[in-house]
Amino acid sequence: MFKELVVPTELFIKDKKKILKGAVTRAAIFARSKVVDVRTEENDRFFLVYYKNTLIYGDKLDHVEEGSFINKAFREGIVVESPHPILTALIPNLTVSVPNKNKLFSLIQIQYSLQELAYIATTLDSFFEKEQLIKIIDKVYFHYRRSGNFIKSFQVIQILSDFAPTLKSANERLNSKEFNTYHSFYNSSSLPSIQKKDPLFIELHCFQNRSNPDKRIFLEEILGKQDGLVDLLLLWLEKVEKHQKAESLEKYTGIALQLVTMEEWILILGHVKINPYRELKETKLIIEKLVQKGNYEKAALYLLNFIHDLPPAFDAILNILWGNLNAGFVVSHLDDFIFMLQQLVDKDNSKQTEQKIFQFAVILLEEHSLKTVLDKLLPIQKLLPHSAVIPKMTKMLGLLEDPDRMMELGDYYAEFKQFDKAIDCFFWEMELKPQDPSPVQKISKMYQHKGMVKEAAAYIKIYAQLKSNQETG
Repeated sequence: MFKELVVPTELFIKDKKKILKGAVTRAAIFARSKVVDVRTEENDRFFLVYYKNTLIYGDKLDHVEEGSFINKAFREGIVVESPHPILTALIPNLTVSVPNKNKLFSLIQIQYSLQELAYIATTLDSFFEKEQLIKIIDKVYFHYRRSGNFIKSFQVIQILSDFAPTLKSANERLNSKEFNTYHSFYNSSSLPSIQKKDPLFIELHCFQNRSNPDKRIFLEEILGKQDGLVDLLLLWLEKVEKHQKAESLEKYTGIALQLVTMEEWILILGHVKINPYRELKETKLIIEKLVQKGNYEKAALYLLNFIHDLPPAFDAILNILWGNLNAGFVVSHLDDFIFMLQQLVDKDNSKQTEQKIFQFAVILLEEHSLKTVLDKLLPIQKLLPHSAVIPKMTKMLGLLEDPDRMMELGDYYAEFKQFDKAIDCFFWEMELKPQDPSPVQKISKMYQHKGMVKEAAAYIKIYAQLKSNQETG
């Protein structure tokens, strides 16, 4: 149901004087950064890397290298798969321009601090040679070192050491005696104290250790102060999905409604297995409005994920839906609608319900064997034992094994509008009794029902001849 209600997020990418159209397949949040995976119309994979909601760079990739930042983001970050209502809120602009690769780091240096430049460089290792990025980070380190800003040089060498853990020169500098004081500070100080000195580090640290309750809470506080609503909401949804417990639902509903509609929020909660119809009173009004407008299928799709656990207050809505939904739609979600039938207040053998069950049988017989259709409808028989449809089909199943009763079986098939199957039965009878006009007449009627006028007329002539032979004989 989720996929039927959510339209894939489309993205237009301006790259090297070309405009590529694609659909977002997934996105990953990793602290201040995020990665968006796009499948273009040419079926290429295009990856976009953002920092603080601003596109840094993107390009086509045939594959993602193990250990790269993109790989790490999708492995350790918060991943949202398409289709998902929050994807549009996650991507600030659905038309993006990829910066010139040759001028990229000059642009980044203008927009961000040198420490951020060093970190951003580590997120681009799928697009640049690692040695080139190491050189850029090294330049930042030596700039701070020469200017006497030792704490900043320490922060940058930490970034480089994390990025290239096997780089001997980086590790030697990081572990030099001159940085002992900073090691001690980072290892023994409180999160707020470190955050004042190094907000980038603390956000990365808390994000990577968000399974720790204290660090998750501190990260939430940071995001709350920065109005990082999307990231804050994704953190909460990750926690809800993991623990199946919707703490602070009212608070996060307020946050969510700044980003998505209530209809989308219903779907998002359903995606993390939280029943919105038991938790939020406003959800019933949404469904009622859909029903009032005649959007019965849409209303049903919103409800079906939780059809087995709807409050009694929804019974009236379910009755309206049952009375108005197209039979083909119900058949395509038959298992869920059996739960709906269990919750309906009116379970008597009404004419309307009998007509629906008949329509279900007609539709199912188009694609399935008689035995399969009967199996699919048996749960309805248990709920509505007075229905005549399923006993007829049970009888048909028995007739399949009796070649002497093909005319009777054909009549049943005709009743269920299975004209081709009825014709097969009447043909069988016609071959057994070539002088009997009855099966020929029935074949003619079946072709009439199928709109095959010439064939119907041909069998009418044969029928007339056989009838005449009977009378003269």
